[in-house]
Amino acid sequence: MQPGDLIDLEVTGVAHGGVFVGRHEGRVVFVPDALPGERVRARLTETGHASFWRAEALEVLEASSHRRPHVWPAADIGVAPEDRPGGADFGHADLAYQRELKLDVLRDALRRIGGLDLPATVGPVSGDDQGGGLRWRTRVSLHVDDDGAVGPYAARSHRVIAVGDLPLATAAIEEAARGLRADRPGRIDLVQPADGRVRILPRPDRRPRRSQPGRDPAREVVVERVGDRAFAVDAGGFWQVHRGAAPTLSAMVASALREHGVDPDAAHLDLYGGVGLFAAAIAEAGGRATRVTSVESDPRATEHAGENLADWVGARAETARVDRWIRALLATAGGGERDRLRHGTVVLDPPRSGAGREVVDALVEVAPAHIVYVACDPAALARDLKTFRDGGYEAAAIAGVDLFPHSHHVEAVASLTRAHSAR
Repeated sequence: MQPGDLIDLEVTGVAHGGVFVGRHEGRVVFVPDALPGERVRARLTETGHASFWRAEALEVLEASSHRRPHVWPAADIGVAPEDRPGGADFGHADLAYQRELKLDVLRDALRRIGGLDLPATVGPVSGDDQGGGLRWRTRVSLHVDDDGAVGPYAARSHRVIAVGDLPLATAAIEEAARGLRADRPGRIDLVQPADGRVRILPRPDRRPRRSQPGRDPAREVVVERVGDRAFAVDAGGFWQVHRGAAPTLSAMVASALREHGVDPDAAHLDLYGGVGLFAAAIAEAGGRATRVTSVESDPRATEHAGENLADWVGARAETARVDRWIRALLATAGGGERDRLRHGTVVLDPPRSGAGREVVDALVEVAPAHIVYVACDPAALARDLKTFRDGGYEAAAIAGVDLFPHSHHVEAVASLTRAHSAR
């Protein structure tokens, strides 16, 4: 068969990346916009792989009981596949079932990639179910094409789709997006921090030759809040997208820290630390004099982290790539510092690609008493947990949280300790 041919698929499961597993005459076919248990009509898009094909769903022939009208009508299966915007690839399933699908993906990655059979859960952010999993995005990136059209990309494409609504975004961001115009291709970010005012941050592919007067709006310092604590961050810098994500993750990390305990006399690390969210959780658990170092490659984020951690006399923020910083630490740390690190806790929140073997092996050599791993990709988490296990660190369970309703993304937190046999 060739791309463009129509086939009927029996959908049997979910795969990583927001696609589903269909079967046609025994062959695996990956297809979006379907659900397990359904029969769909699909159009083949890739047939060059020996072990699997890819297709796009056109019509539901037999629907799952979990299928719902898509929360974003522009992305509904009744729309031509090339015109469906991306970013809400689970929006056709009820919320509780979306979390079941994400748990299936998480467990499969742990078993298949990590060789791990661990208890795992995926729960909601407080309040999401009552709101239908909508209006949670406080940060949205829209794209501008060569003709000046502004909107999200089509799913699995770089084609800009002009849409009339953004149901996952806050109402204020959706309203601001309606009036957007652009004269240069690139991207426009919309950010609504804790003060409620939407910032519009143009990011053209090419800057004008003569710089415009005034400050870069992406470098405006805004304030985000977690409980009673304020965190300064650039408007264009990294902060969690879901309005409830930072407090939820901070609480999950704090819970793991309380369970194990934070030695106030030890040395603690917050790796890929951003503006110091998790370093603050470590310091709050250990007390005012807790020694905690936040390591982050973005110098602006590190500058803010230093300010955000100023309440703790033992806290500091350093600008460096994590892999290089740990190698330098291992090369220069004396016996006393090594001992403090061995009694300490490491929290790491790496990018979607994960920490990787070099960083994990270095952390095993540092040998902290406790590691809290915050992950945004199940496959990368499973790979890194396998490397940690080979180095003598074990996780008892995985706590997932649905920070991205109506999309396939899921966040997870793992608490690791040294096995009794490890040195």
